[in-house]
Amino acid sequence: MSDQAGFSRRRFLQASGLLAASAPALAAESVRPEASGKGEGGVPPAFARLLRKADLPAPRGARVVVVGAGWSGLSMAKYLKLQNPDFDVVLVDRQASFTSLPLSNPWLVGEISMDFLCHSFFDAARNHGYLFLQATVLGLDREARRVFTDAGVIGYDYLVLAPGIDYDYERIGVEDPVEQQLLAQRYPGGFVNASELLTIRRKIQQFRGGTFLLTVPDGDYRCSAAPYERACTMAAWFKHNGLPAKILLLDMNNEIKIMKDGFARAFSELYGDYIEYLPSSLISSVDVAGRTVSTEFDDYRFDDAVIYPPIRGARMLEEAGIMNPHSPEKTANTDPFRYHVIGDERVYVTGDSRSQPFSRGGHTANSEARYVAEVIAGHALGREVAWRSPQTMCFSAIDIRPMRAISLITFYRYDEVKKDFAFDRTHAVEQWDEVGGRASVAWAEGLFQDMFYE
Repeated sequence: MSDQAGFSRRRFLQASGLLAASAPALAAESVRPEASGKGEGGVPPAFARLLRKADLPAPRGARVVVVGAGWSGLSMAKYLKLQNPDFDVVLVDRQASFTSLPLSNPWLVGEISMDFLCHSFFDAARNHGYLFLQATVLGLDREARRVFTDAGVIGYDYLVLAPGIDYDYERIGVEDPVEQQLLAQRYPGGFVNASELLTIRRKIQQFRGGTFLLTVPDGDYRCSAAPYERACTMAAWFKHNGLPAKILLLDMNNEIKIMKDGFARAFSELYGDYIEYLPSSLISSVDVAGRTVSTEFDDYRFDDAVIYPPIRGARMLEEAGIMNPHSPEKTANTDPFRYHVIGDERVYVTGDSRSQPFSRGGHTANSEARYVAEVIAGHALGREVAWRSPQTMCFSAIDIRPMRAISLITFYRYDEVKKDFAFDRTHAVEQWDEVGGRASVAWAEGLFQDMFYE
């Protein structure tokens, strides 16, 4: 496919939703660029740059654009090249480097280094034979198969969207965008980007006592075990440092969602003086200035907090018209076995914005990306690929110094009666020990090697 052949300024504006705002400028009489700060046709040079093709080599084979360089996108880019070396793969992400959210809870309390979590997109691209482009995606034109970015336009033969999640603050009663922004900055959830993690680490290390509030969202959310793990690692930090602190863990679910026995015993046996666990705490509002979270029955004041709201699929899906309107988490409207957008076998959605109720965790994302890469390669060759379950492997730190962890491994099956996916072949280790702690680091190290270096 030729890259960006024959696209128009008007089509770009339509695709990116900017036509109405830009129409007066585009319709205005042209003036000299040096007098107006505008380029040819009255369009500002910075805006005109968006209309050109991105500075990428011409594709030598079918071009596959992967949007989002998290665990899913990185794995997808690598395995697409392994499945079909003739694919011309471009990985696009707005971040300049990778910071792992899995295993970040032990980092928050000093158990591992930031160097362990951070890696270069350039290394991954060079080692696996694809291109990396740091850019922000502005919109899609699926009819013409183009992705619009702030670095220019990229044509595609196949498109994989792995954009992760956005927070859905409206589901905890925070509807004003200004209040949402204040809440996100003052009490970040810690499941979207590295800046959140840096803020949370500072909060923990500077906390001197009082009530530290944590929340667990309802529905399907990113990494089911992580909020409970965070409560344990923070309690361990407070305990080791002798701080007069209480962690108030408000869970919007009726009970602990995963590895219930292990976490419940840790809350009572190790951290009975530190963690107060309150299930069925459906949050109805948050007073950011007053440092208060309200449920239907109670108000909870805190000295500091990490507020993890319910999640939703990335807004990119909604803007592109491929969100499932019936999904509470606003996930993609995709085929549950092939991952392609319904009605469009050239566009796929993987990772935490996909429709299937599999774990939203790093290992699951890596595992399913290997399968979807086969599906796309098979489609290009007219070959069917049999469905197989992704694998979920989850380690959760319970204590620090030394780090002790519990773990879970599971696969999934499709229930023909319920017409939905269910757990299959599950193995849990809910007795924490140092072996689990060492295994969690080795697990992450192995997957970093897979995504970046091998």
